[in-house]
Order: sequence, then C-alpha cells, then structure tokens
Amino acid sequence: MSDEFDSEPVPGLPENLPAGENLLWQGSPSWTSLARHSLHAGKAAFYFTFLAAGRVVWQTARGEALPQSLIDAAQVLAFGLAGVALLVAVAWLSGRTTIYSITNRRVVMRYGIALPMTVNIPFSEIGAADLKSYRDGSGDIALAVTGPLKLAYLHLWPNVRPWHLKNAQPALRSVPDAEKIARLLAAQVGQIAAITRIEAAKPVRAEAMTGQMTGQSPSFAGVAA
Repeated sequence: MSDEFDSEPVPGLPENLPAGENLLWQGSPSWTSLARHSLHAGKAAFYFTFLAAGRVVWQTARGEALPQSLIDAAQVLAFGLAGVALLVAVAWLSGRTTIYSITNRRVVMRYGIALPMTVNIPFSEIGAADLKSYRDGSGDIALAVTGPLKLAYLHLWPNVRPWHLKNAQPALRSVPDAEKIARLLAAQVGQIAAITRIEAAKPVRAEAMTGQMTGQSPSFAGVAA
C-alpha cells in the first residue's frame, strides 16, 4: 500500500504546508476499534453464531439427525466467518491507509484502500463537532461542515458519521486518545473563531471582505471546555 503514497511530501498530506501553517497532530484509526465500533464485526459474529445455534435447535426439533444439523450449522458458521473476516480486513486496511492531520488552520483526511482520496476542511467551515467516546479510549470526532464545502456520504465512507446521509459529516473514526484530540481541535477552531470576530469588527472596504471568514463560534458537543 505504501507505493500509492510515495509521492506525498509529508505522509498524509498532498503537498508541503504553506508558510505559517504548522502540523499539530497526525494519527490513524485503531483498526481493532474500527472493526468493532464502525464495521460491527463483533455483532456480525454474534449474529451468525445465533443463526447456527438456531438452525441446530430448529432441525433437531423437526426430527432431523443431530450430526446433520451440526453439519448444516457449521456451513452457516463458515459463511459467517468469511463475512467477519472481510470486515476485519477492511478495518485493517483502512487503518493502514488512513491518516488524519490537524494543522493550525484545517483538518486533512487522507484515506482510500483502492483509490486514495484527500479531503481538506478549513476551520472556517467547521460549524460544530461531536465526540463519541468508547471504553478503550478511542472515539469518533464528527465535524458538521458549513459553507460551500459539500461532501457525499459514500465519498467519505467509512470516515463519516453514521446515518447522516443528507448532510454528510466527515469524521475522524476510532482515533486513539479521542478526547485529547477533540480538545486540541476545539482549542484551534476556537482561536480561529475569535480571530474572525475581531477582524469582522474592524471597518473594512467592501472589496476587502471577499473570502473573509465569517460565522459564529463553533460548538463542540461532548468536549469539556
């Protein structure tokens, strides 16, 4: 997989950062957390185990021989094992090929198992963020994007908040130390918002306002101040 990203000047970034922009954090999803919480491999394993056990009970209740019932159940388990293995493989490959980056100006998401993609999300277009923590310390940080940036759910998957199909929210999925990363992001976006409010209060000519960052301070649900 590494050959696909050899052209990157900095791993996870499509180009060198411009002057004044600094890389604050980089990380990748925990593939075990991704398999469990995002791809639900554990639930799939339980489901097929339940089906196999139910098949044994149902067939023996109908008077079929126990050995044949066990053989049929084993076939169900084999099919289920293949499905779970596929989910785990996707999680592992996603963990290898995905890099999240936070600079002092934006969030960059590089991902893609077969087709590498990069999404840049300036802080000025982040209206809110949601932190969902898991017991192992990992978590998802979903970003509510405002402004002209429009992202498709399938384009982002699996780096997207589940079930938000119409207004897709890009998400840093299953990142270790999620609360720490969320606090870092909240602090940086808050600084940008504060600068925006100060600049907006200054008298400026109309032509100077083109491209100026505007908007209210983002809210970070689930992240303590």
